Amino acid sequence: MPYTVPKLTDFSTAALDNAARELLSALKQESEAVASENDWKAFRDRWMARKNGILTQLNDLWLKASPGPGKREVGQRVNELKTKIEPTVDATLARIQSAASSGKLAGERLDITLPGIRRPLGAEHPIIKTMNEIVGVFRNLGYSVEEGPEIETDYYNFEALNFPPNHPARDTQDTLFIAGQDSKPPRDRLLLRTHTSPVQIRTMQKTKPPVRVVCPGKVHRNDAPDATHSPIFHQVEGLAVDTNITFCDLKGTLDHAMKALFGSSVKTRFYPSFFPFTEPSADVQISCIFCDGKGVRDGAPCRNCKASGWIELLGCGMVDPNVYGFVDYDATRVSGFAFGMGVERIAILKYGVDDIQLFFQGDIRFLEQFG
Repeated sequence: MPYTVPKLTDFSTAALDNAARELLSALKQESEAVASENDWKAFRDRWMARKNGILTQLNDLWLKASPGPGKREVGQRVNELKTKIEPTVDATLARIQSAASSGKLAGERLDITLPGIRRPLGAEHPIIKTMNEIVGVFRNLGYSVEEGPEIETDYYNFEALNFPPNHPARDTQDTLFIAGQDSKPPRDRLLLRTHTSPVQIRTMQKTKPPVRVVCPGKVHRNDAPDATHSPIFHQVEGLAVDTNITFCDLKGTLDHAMKALFGSSVKTRFYPSFFPFTEPSADVQISCIFCDGKGVRDGAPCRNCKASGWIELLGCGMVDPNVYGFVDYDATRVSGFAFGMGVERIAILKYGVDDIQLFFQGDIRFLEQFG
């Protein structure tokens, strides 16, 4: 017969001991009778339900009904029973779950020689993979890596890089400015950085020569997206400042880097260009990796180099002495060079991709090719 909580009239210690003994005996019997999870749920609710569970009935029939002087002893006894009922209910569930698991495994053969189930891992995005490869080339040359904020001030993005206010070269940057900056001085207004060159300024401000650093990161320009342009892209820029650094050091460094990235047969050539923060400045071309610099591929003009045999890849130059004035370097004692390359442009060449937008559309069919 199921256990029911008796209504006590005798609240002596002996009577309480006897009632508690009967309750715990019933608890043990009902616990042993539980054979499934559904049985356990009914068992749990019978003993611990808030409205009509046995624990709740103990409060109503024993504690509240006890005379005033005896409430303390009855309350202690009810709390002792609670500390035994709750663990018993939990142990009952653990018992039936363990029994179910053991029964399942007993009917199976476990071959411990089989390989484990490996969790599938993703792969680096082709842009990140290319950027890490470029950075790795310069790390092997002794360069350190520095990063900086994507939201920059006008001072670091332009002024400290020898772009004075109203300089026409600013127009080519297609800058995205942060709204609500009109009340600030022009040099303190915030924008999305258009190149990672501000990281070079920040590095020189906190580091005295010699400096050899590469600065990878995301940059932003107000470009309409098409096959060769994107409003968000990535750059790796480099800076070397020391005594007696010459243009020959710049050419040797970039020639080595291009050979490391595209193969030892690749040739480089430099031709004059203009950047406000370098003087002299140059654009760098590599011999076309698709037609081996011949301008002809499969009997037809090479489309990748437009039959010229050369592909423009990056810009570089000797650091303009005016830049040293913003970082408290002595332009009469040090010299240096800087360079910058677009990661997407190099990834397009390395992987034969014909549309830069494919890198940003998140199409898993495209990305799986680089896993």
